Amino acid sequence: MKLRYSALYVAMTLVLAPGTVLAAPQDASSGKAPVEKKIKQLDTVEVSATKRETPLQKTPVAVSAISADTLDKERVMTVQDLTKLVPGLQGTSEGDHGVVTLTLRGIGNDSAKTEYADPEVATFVDGVYTPRAEAAASLLLDMDSVEVLRGPQGTLWGRNSTAGAISFTTAKPDIGGGFYGNGSIEAGNYNQSGVRAAVNLPISSTFAMRVAAVHEQHDGYVDYQNPIGQIPSVDQQRVNYLASGGDPAAFQPINPNDFVHGGKKYNAQDQSAARVSARWKPSDSFLWDISYEYFTDRGTPSMNLMQQPRPGQKFWSTLADVAPYLDRTSKAVRSRMDWNITDGMELTYVAGYSRYSGKSDFDQDGGVNVPTSFTTNGVYQEDRTNYSNYKSYSHELDLKSTGEQTIDWILGAYYAHENNNIRFDIPIMNGTQQGTVSWQGSFIQPEELVDSTAAFGQATWHMSDTWRLTGGARWSHDKRQNRGGINWGWGYNAAYPQLPLSSWQSPADAGFNISQHNDGTYSKSKPTWLVRVDHDLGATGLVYASVSTGYKSGGLQDGGAQYKPETLTNYEIGTKFSFLDGHLTWNSAAYYEVFKNYQLSAPVTYPDGTHGLGFANVGGKTKVAGFESELAYSQADDRATVVLSIIPEKKLGTERYAASNDYYVPTACPPESTISNNCMDITGNDLPHAPDVSLTAIYEHDFVLGNGGRLTPRISSQYQSAQWLSWFNFGNGDKQKAYVRTDLALRYTEPGDKWYVNAYVQNVTDGKVKSSAAGSTLLANGTVAFTSQYLPPRTYGVQLGFWF
Repeated sequence: MKLRYSALYVAMTLVLAPGTVLAAPQDASSGKAPVEKKIKQLDTVEVSATKRETPLQKTPVAVSAISADTLDKERVMTVQDLTKLVPGLQGTSEGDHGVVTLTLRGIGNDSAKTEYADPEVATFVDGVYTPRAEAAASLLLDMDSVEVLRGPQGTLWGRNSTAGAISFTTAKPDIGGGFYGNGSIEAGNYNQSGVRAAVNLPISSTFAMRVAAVHEQHDGYVDYQNPIGQIPSVDQQRVNYLASGGDPAAFQPINPNDFVHGGKKYNAQDQSAARVSARWKPSDSFLWDISYEYFTDRGTPSMNLMQQPRPGQKFWSTLADVAPYLDRTSKAVRSRMDWNITDGMELTYVAGYSRYSGKSDFDQDGGVNVPTSFTTNGVYQEDRTNYSNYKSYSHELDLKSTGEQTIDWILGAYYAHENNNIRFDIPIMNGTQQGTVSWQGSFIQPEELVDSTAAFGQATWHMSDTWRLTGGARWSHDKRQNRGGINWGWGYNAAYPQLPLSSWQSPADAGFNISQHNDGTYSKSKPTWLVRVDHDLGATGLVYASVSTGYKSGGLQDGGAQYKPETLTNYEIGTKFSFLDGHLTWNSAAYYEVFKNYQLSAPVTYPDGTHGLGFANVGGKTKVAGFESELAYSQADDRATVVLSIIPEKKLGTERYAASNDYYVPTACPPESTISNNCMDITGNDLPHAPDVSLTAIYEHDFVLGNGGRLTPRISSQYQSAQWLSWFNFGNGDKQKAYVRTDLALRYTEPGDKWYVNAYVQNVTDGKVKSSAAGSTLLANGTVAFTSQYLPPRTYGVQLGFWF
């Protein structure tokens, strides 16, 4: 359920996605809804990609601008939902922590699901860097716009924007707009329901507030399988147990009640968010925006489903022995102050504080192997986050030129701090939770500190009316400290009962030994830079060429060992054209990227049998080359958008053997390896989540009815060619085949634009699209059973929206 943000168009410029039609602003004094429809010229869209407001078509950066109207109509509720609107953007589900990791132009990393989180695609909300992408935009509540900047953005946007950055801009209070608001309610299948509302509160001639809230929920998509009929009879269980060498006196039958039969299902939503914003403008030279945001998630994690269900079982079902649990809370304060010091100079101070905490419980084994006795064949693996807490704050000062200058410049200083802690338990039992211990671990990291400091500058020289030269540089220093971290492993001590570790137990009191101490310090500085030239091709065209570098900090892994930072050099040529008096735009970019020390991370097993999260750097050069294009049309009653991404080259570097507990790898690791898993040489493999071709097409048309109302059908369809889901490049189980996924909607807007009704169907064909894969279970027939997380099945519903 989404809002239409017509009320926000009062006294502000809205960044629009291609294909957006804008209604006239409502009358501020009466609060009446808009009645006059206007067509927005696409070449007037403004973006802040260069940290100053510039027309999208005159901004020499590969940036996608997505409006609130498009977010509404495409039902964009999470960061992952943005993927079909942005060339080269992919989102990967990670069930045990309930997070989404992002890949852009083929570059991404799943390490962002841990306390070590450092993504290659940075997320910003109102200019504040947000380490936790899963809480960055809080259901995209009351957004004004979203900009996705592709390619390294290290000079201006800074930390961890190696592959790109996503900038969310929330709707701001309207000082002169009067009292008005909007809202919507919604219902759909899977008992889906939701409500959204936003209201503008004028307090005085210099001060206004805005309040927005949302709640979204639906039942889980995944049903629970009945173990009866799948587990053997008690007599057969006894035979299987004795055949494994078990003690006859210790035999016990499998308890069917150990499997989950009811309660919350996996893949359920139960999320709420609220934001209070304030704007103060005491004079023409000073503006202060500040907001407080609160977000809760009481849904459930997404399940790893068997790609090939057992005979007689539904696809969207699981034989679960761990009930799902998710409890996440995010609180954030964001502030921005702008001073016009002189007619040609402005000072901006951006500050933010966030606190994110979470708990979760997840059935990692996915019910792939049915137990043949209480301690044979099957696996019970619980991935349990007892607690995770992430506190961060940041400060940024920008001093920049304003107005028409021969040289536009900006200077800045940045500081950010994080303090993270986590306890993550993994009980793994043979057969069922009644069985013997296969391995157990408890990872307790009481303090993981991050300090990031930077200074940067960028200048654009207007060499003539049509030629501009830009140069920029940034110096970054990152320091990471792990204090008091301990990894505990099961001690196989006969004095302790073989039971799964409970969340309230101390590992020291339950038969565990210390396997690793995580104490350590990492500290390193790195410069990054940008050189770009752009040229106007008449009044409606632009061409640019740039070379830029990106950088992501190295750090500390389990055991305190260091891994290296990764660096990127991006070569890019782009064009931007406007046609039909600005109603048709066509923006394209070709790029070639070279990575050094590309970081890999995965759960691994060490030589002593303990488990941990291991980091490694790929040797040689990892290379990505591609082309992307966006075509947008908006004229009269028709709007259309086409988004294209082509990535023909995306090869890993050399000299790297990789392992992961999520995959069964049949080859032994080389002698020099520090892990005991079997390994695989991934030299020259394709990067995951990087289809050769991705194409999205969106079209809608307004039919004006006799009463003056409008009926608007909309179709949104995405094609993606086959893509690998891990860097191992295994067979079909590790690949998402080519697919087409289509959404349909039909909206009626009443003549006075006071309310609308929208009916929608998403994933019309009910296609099964994998977003991740794992294959760690070797079946009795010698084959590997693969599991995956999937995009949602077919959903449908109806939405009522209104303005007042």
